[in-house]
Amino acid sequence: MAARPYWKGQIRLALVSIPVEIYSATKSGATIAFNQIHEPTGKRIKYEKVVPGVGPVDVDEIVKGFQYAKDQYVLLDDEEIEGVKLESKKTLELTQFVEAEDIDEIYFEKPYYVVPADDLAEEAFIVLREALRRTGKVGLGQLAMRGREYVVSIKACGRGLVMETLRYADEVNKAASYFRDIADSDPDEDLLDLATTLIDKKTGKFDASDFHDRYVEALKELIERKKKGKTLNLDDGKDEKAPSGSNVVDLMAALKKSIGDGGGKAKAASAKKAPAKKTPAKKTPAKPAARKRA
Repeated sequence: MAARPYWKGQIRLALVSIPVEIYSATKSGATIAFNQIHEPTGKRIKYEKVVPGVGPVDVDEIVKGFQYAKDQYVLLDDEEIEGVKLESKKTLELTQFVEAEDIDEIYFEKPYYVVPADDLAEEAFIVLREALRRTGKVGLGQLAMRGREYVVSIKACGRGLVMETLRYADEVNKAASYFRDIADSDPDEDLLDLATTLIDKKTGKFDASDFHDRYVEALKELIERKKKGKTLNLDDGKDEKAPSGSNVVDLMAALKKSIGDGGGKAKAASAKKAPAKKTPAKKTPAKPAARKRA
Protein backbone atom coordinates (compact mmCIF):
# COMPACT_ATOMS: atom_id res chain seq x y z
CA MET A 1 0.00 0.00 0.00
CA ALA A 2 1.56 3.26 -1.14
CA ALA A 3 0.05 5.54 1.51
CA ARG A 4 1.72 5.88 4.88
CA PRO A 5 -0.31 4.69 7.87
CA TYR A 6 -1.72 7.44 10.06
CA TRP A 7 -1.37 5.17 13.12
CA LYS A 8 0.09 1.74 13.83
CA GLY A 9 -0.77 -0.36 16.86
CA GLN A 10 -3.20 -3.02 17.93
CA ILE A 11 -6.90 -3.47 18.51
CA ARG A 12 -7.51 -5.37 21.71
CA LEU A 13 -10.68 -7.27 22.51
CA ALA A 14 -10.37 -8.87 25.95
CA LEU A 15 -7.28 -11.11 25.64
CA VAL A 16 -7.12 -10.94 21.83
CA SER A 17 -4.75 -8.41 20.26
CA ILE A 18 -4.83 -7.66 16.52
CA PRO A 19 -1.96 -5.65 14.96
CA VAL A 20 -3.48 -3.07 12.60
CA GLU A 21 -2.65 -0.04 10.52
CA ILE A 22 -4.96 2.95 10.18
CA TYR A 23 -5.17 5.15 7.09
CA SER A 24 -7.06 8.37 6.54
CA ALA A 25 -10.23 7.62 4.54
CA THR A 26 -10.63 11.18 3.27
CA LYS A 27 -8.54 13.88 1.62
CA SER A 28 -8.84 17.60 1.24
CA GLY A 29 -10.79 18.80 -1.76
CA ALA A 30 -9.70 21.46 -4.22
CA THR A 31 -9.29 24.88 -2.67
CA ILE A 32 -8.21 28.31 -3.81
CA ALA A 33 -5.49 29.76 -1.58
CA PHE A 34 -5.00 33.52 -1.50
CA ASN A 35 -1.87 35.37 -0.37
CA GLN A 36 -1.80 38.85 1.10
CA ILE A 37 -0.15 41.23 -1.36
CA HIS A 38 1.23 44.75 -0.90
CA GLU A 39 -0.78 46.43 -3.66
CA PRO A 40 1.60 49.35 -4.47
CA THR A 41 4.53 46.97 -5.12
CA GLY A 42 2.69 43.76 -5.96
CA LYS A 43 4.93 41.84 -3.55
CA ARG A 44 3.80 39.20 -1.09
CA ILE A 45 3.54 40.09 2.57
CA LYS A 46 5.57 37.82 4.85
CA TYR A 47 5.42 37.28 8.58
CA GLU A 48 8.28 37.04 11.04
CA LYS A 49 8.28 35.48 14.49
CA VAL A 50 9.21 38.29 16.85
CA VAL A 51 9.49 38.84 20.60
CA PRO A 52 8.38 42.26 21.87
CA GLY A 53 11.48 44.24 22.82
CA VAL A 54 13.78 41.63 21.24
CA GLY A 55 12.79 41.49 17.59
CA PRO A 56 12.98 38.53 15.16
CA VAL A 57 14.03 35.21 16.72
CA ASP A 58 15.50 31.97 15.39
CA VAL A 59 13.13 29.02 15.00
CA ASP A 60 15.50 26.84 17.05
CA GLU A 61 14.91 29.11 20.06
CA ILE A 62 11.15 28.49 20.09
CA VAL A 63 9.62 25.96 22.51
CA LYS A 64 6.06 25.15 23.58
CA GLY A 65 4.63 26.87 26.61
CA PHE A 66 1.40 26.62 28.61
CA GLN A 67 0.16 29.88 30.12
CA TYR A 68 -1.05 29.30 33.69
CA ALA A 69 -1.16 33.02 34.64
CA LYS A 70 -0.67 36.31 32.84
CA ASP A 71 2.81 36.26 31.23
CA GLN A 72 3.63 33.10 33.20
CA TYR A 73 4.35 29.90 31.25
CA VAL A 74 5.34 26.30 31.87
CA LEU A 75 7.84 25.39 29.14
CA LEU A 76 7.81 21.91 27.57
CA ASP A 77 9.98 20.42 24.85
CA ASP A 78 8.88 17.77 22.33
CA GLU A 79 10.60 14.92 24.17
CA GLU A 80 8.75 15.70 27.40
CA ILE A 81 5.42 15.80 25.58
CA GLU A 82 6.14 12.54 23.74
CA GLY A 83 7.12 10.95 27.03
CA VAL A 84 3.60 11.17 28.42
CA LYS A 85 2.63 7.55 29.09
CA LEU A 86 -0.75 6.59 27.68
CA GLU A 87 -1.65 3.03 26.75
CA SER A 88 -3.98 4.19 23.98
CA LYS A 89 -0.97 5.50 22.05
CA LYS A 90 -0.34 1.97 20.85
CA THR A 91 -3.47 0.06 21.80
CA LEU A 92 -7.12 0.60 20.89
CA GLU A 93 -9.06 -1.41 23.45
CA LEU A 94 -12.69 -2.05 22.55
CA THR A 95 -14.43 -1.55 25.88
CA GLN A 96 -18.07 -1.34 24.78
CA PHE A 97 -20.38 -2.31 21.92
CA VAL A 98 -23.55 -0.40 20.95
CA GLU A 99 -26.17 -0.33 18.22
CA ALA A 100 -25.03 1.92 15.38
CA GLU A 101 -28.21 4.01 15.56
CA ASP A 102 -27.59 4.74 19.26
CA ILE A 103 -24.83 7.20 18.34
CA ASP A 104 -26.16 10.56 17.15
CA GLU A 105 -24.63 11.52 13.79
CA ILE A 106 -23.47 14.84 15.22
CA TYR A 107 -20.79 13.06 17.27
CA PHE A 108 -19.02 11.54 14.25
CA GLU A 109 -15.97 13.51 13.17
CA LYS A 110 -13.55 11.82 10.72
CA PRO A 111 -13.30 8.32 9.18
CA TYR A 112 -10.24 6.09 8.83
CA TYR A 113 -9.69 2.73 7.14
CA VAL A 114 -8.39 -0.07 9.36
CA VAL A 115 -6.46 -3.02 7.87
CA PRO A 116 -4.49 -5.93 9.38
CA ALA A 117 -0.82 -5.10 9.82
CA ASP A 118 0.38 -8.46 8.42
CA ASP A 119 -0.77 -11.90 7.31
CA LEU A 120 -0.59 -13.28 10.85
CA ALA A 121 -3.12 -10.67 12.04
CA GLU A 122 -5.58 -11.35 9.22
CA GLU A 123 -7.47 -14.30 10.76
CA ALA A 124 -8.29 -12.50 14.01
CA PHE A 125 -9.07 -9.32 12.03
CA ILE A 126 -11.63 -11.16 9.85
CA VAL A 127 -13.23 -12.77 12.92
CA LEU A 128 -13.71 -9.33 14.53
CA ARG A 129 -15.04 -7.84 11.27
CA GLU A 130 -17.62 -10.58 10.76
CA ALA A 131 -18.67 -10.57 14.42
CA LEU A 132 -19.39 -6.84 14.16
CA ARG A 133 -21.26 -7.37 10.89
CA ARG A 134 -23.34 -10.28 12.22
CA THR A 135 -24.34 -8.51 15.42
CA GLY A 136 -24.84 -5.13 13.75
CA LYS A 137 -22.86 -3.56 16.57
CA VAL A 138 -20.26 -0.80 16.68
CA GLY A 139 -17.21 -1.14 18.94
CA LEU A 140 -16.10 1.81 21.08
CA GLY A 141 -12.73 2.63 22.59
CA GLN A 142 -10.16 5.40 23.00
CA LEU A 143 -7.09 6.08 20.91
CA ALA A 144 -4.28 8.62 21.22
CA MET A 145 -3.17 10.25 17.95
CA ARG A 146 -1.34 13.46 17.09
CA GLY A 147 -1.34 15.02 20.51
CA ARG A 148 -4.78 14.10 21.84
CA GLU A 149 -6.90 11.11 22.84
CA TYR A 150 -10.06 10.40 20.85
CA VAL A 151 -13.17 8.36 21.47
CA VAL A 152 -13.47 6.13 18.39
CA SER A 153 -15.95 3.70 16.89
CA ILE A 154 -15.13 0.60 14.85
CA LYS A 155 -17.50 -1.04 12.37
CA ALA A 156 -17.35 -3.49 9.47
CA CYS A 157 -16.83 -2.02 6.00
CA GLY A 158 -16.43 -4.28 2.97
CA ARG A 159 -13.35 -6.46 3.56
CA GLY A 160 -12.03 -4.17 6.26
CA LEU A 161 -13.04 -1.97 9.16
CA VAL A 162 -13.80 1.73 9.41
CA MET A 163 -12.78 3.69 12.47
CA GLU A 164 -14.42 7.05 13.10
CA THR A 165 -13.26 9.58 15.65
CA LEU A 166 -16.08 10.89 17.82
CA ARG A 167 -16.51 14.25 19.49
CA TYR A 168 -16.66 14.33 23.28
CA ALA A 169 -19.93 15.39 24.88
CA ASP A 170 -18.51 18.79 25.89
CA GLU A 171 -17.55 19.48 22.26
CA VAL A 172 -21.16 19.36 21.05
CA ASN A 173 -23.50 22.28 21.70
CA LYS A 174 -26.86 21.28 23.08
CA ALA A 175 -29.53 21.58 20.38
CA ALA A 176 -32.21 22.75 22.82
CA SER A 177 -30.54 26.15 23.25
CA TYR A 178 -30.92 26.76 19.50
CA PHE A 179 -34.29 25.13 18.90
CA ARG A 180 -36.24 26.36 21.94
CA ASP A 181 -37.88 29.28 20.09
CA ILE A 182 -39.22 27.09 17.27
CA ALA A 183 -42.93 26.44 17.70
CA ASP A 184 -43.88 22.94 18.83
CA SER A 185 -46.93 22.62 16.59
CA ASP A 186 -48.25 20.36 13.81
CA PRO A 187 -48.10 21.69 10.23
CA ASP A 188 -51.09 22.06 7.92
CA GLU A 189 -51.88 18.61 6.46
CA ASP A 190 -52.25 19.88 2.88
CA LEU A 191 -48.87 21.59 3.06
CA LEU A 192 -47.34 18.48 4.59
CA ASP A 193 -48.75 16.31 1.79
CA LEU A 194 -47.27 18.62 -0.84
CA ALA A 195 -43.89 18.67 0.92
CA THR A 196 -43.74 14.87 1.18
CA THR A 197 -44.76 14.57 -2.49
CA LEU A 198 -41.89 16.89 -3.42
CA ILE A 199 -39.46 14.82 -1.33
CA ASP A 200 -40.68 11.59 -2.96
CA LYS A 201 -40.25 13.14 -6.40
CA LYS A 202 -36.63 14.10 -5.67
CA THR A 203 -35.67 10.86 -3.91
CA GLY A 204 -32.84 8.82 -5.43
CA LYS A 205 -29.68 6.91 -4.59
CA PHE A 206 -26.79 8.89 -3.12
CA ASP A 207 -23.77 9.24 -5.39
CA ALA A 208 -21.03 11.52 -4.06
CA SER A 209 -19.73 12.12 -7.61
CA ASP A 210 -22.97 13.95 -8.43
CA PHE A 211 -21.76 16.90 -6.37
CA HIS A 212 -18.81 19.21 -6.89
CA ASP A 213 -17.53 22.46 -5.44
CA ARG A 214 -19.12 25.11 -7.63
CA TYR A 215 -17.61 27.94 -5.57
CA VAL A 216 -14.04 26.77 -6.29
CA GLU A 217 -14.90 26.39 -9.98
CA ALA A 218 -16.33 29.90 -10.09
CA LEU A 219 -13.21 31.30 -8.40
CA LYS A 220 -10.97 29.49 -10.91
CA GLU A 221 -12.98 30.98 -13.75
CA LEU A 222 -12.71 34.44 -12.18
CA ILE A 223 -8.92 34.06 -11.84
CA GLU A 224 -8.56 32.95 -15.48
CA ARG A 225 -10.59 35.93 -16.68
CA LYS A 226 -8.44 38.30 -14.64
CA LYS A 227 -5.23 36.67 -15.96
CA LYS A 228 -6.43 37.33 -19.51
CA GLY A 229 -7.16 40.95 -18.64
CA LYS A 230 -10.90 40.64 -19.14
CA THR A 231 -13.11 43.18 -17.42
CA LEU A 232 -15.65 41.89 -14.97
CA ASN A 233 -19.22 43.05 -14.70
CA LEU A 234 -19.97 42.57 -11.03
CA ASP A 235 -23.66 43.22 -11.65
CA ASP A 236 -23.95 40.02 -13.71
CA GLY A 237 -25.89 37.25 -12.06
CA LYS A 238 -27.25 39.37 -9.25
CA ASP A 239 -29.83 37.45 -7.27
CA GLU A 240 -33.36 38.59 -7.78
CA LYS A 241 -35.02 40.04 -4.73
CA ALA A 242 -36.55 37.21 -2.73
CA PRO A 243 -40.31 37.35 -2.27
CA SER A 244 -41.24 38.86 1.07
CA GLY A 245 -44.42 36.87 1.66
CA SER A 246 -44.30 33.97 4.07
CA ASN A 247 -47.98 33.16 4.63
CA VAL A 248 -49.69 29.84 3.98
CA VAL A 249 -51.02 30.90 0.56
CA ASP A 250 -47.50 31.73 -0.70
CA LEU A 251 -46.11 28.47 0.73
CA MET A 252 -48.88 26.41 -0.86
CA ALA A 253 -48.28 28.02 -4.26
CA ALA A 254 -44.52 27.57 -3.97
CA LEU A 255 -44.84 23.88 -3.09
CA LYS A 256 -47.26 23.25 -5.96
CA LYS A 257 -44.93 25.00 -8.39
CA SER A 258 -41.94 23.03 -7.06
CA ILE A 259 -43.70 19.73 -7.62
CA GLY A 260 -44.46 20.75 -11.18
CA ASP A 261 -47.72 18.85 -11.51
CA GLY A 262 -49.86 21.38 -9.71
CA GLY A 263 -49.74 19.55 -6.41
CA GLY A 264 -50.74 15.96 -7.10
CA LYS A 265 -54.18 15.39 -5.61
CA ALA A 266 -55.03 19.07 -5.81
CA LYS A 267 -54.52 19.13 -9.58
CA ALA A 268 -56.25 15.82 -10.07
CA ALA A 269 -59.34 17.17 -8.33
CA SER A 270 -59.38 20.33 -10.44
CA ALA A 271 -58.86 18.30 -13.63
CA LYS A 272 -62.05 16.34 -12.97
CA LYS A 273 -64.04 19.56 -12.78
CA ALA A 274 -62.48 21.08 -15.91
CA PRO A 275 -64.45 19.18 -18.63
CA ALA A 276 -67.81 20.37 -17.25
CA LYS A 277 -66.76 24.01 -17.56
CA LYS A 278 -65.61 23.75 -21.19
CA THR A 279 -68.91 22.78 -22.87
CA PRO A 280 -68.61 25.54 -25.57
CA ALA A 281 -65.85 23.44 -27.21
CA LYS A 282 -68.57 21.65 -29.29
CA LYS A 283 -68.61 24.54 -31.80
CA THR A 284 -65.07 23.87 -33.07
CA PRO A 285 -64.45 20.11 -33.05
CA ALA A 286 -61.98 20.33 -35.97
CA LYS A 287 -59.32 22.34 -34.11
CA PRO A 288 -57.82 19.50 -32.03
CA ALA A 289 -57.46 17.33 -35.18
CA ALA A 290 -55.71 20.17 -37.01
CA ARG A 291 -53.17 20.42 -34.20
CA LYS A 292 -52.41 16.69 -34.44
CA ARG A 293 -51.78 16.88 -38.20
CA ALA A 294 -49.40 19.80 -37.70
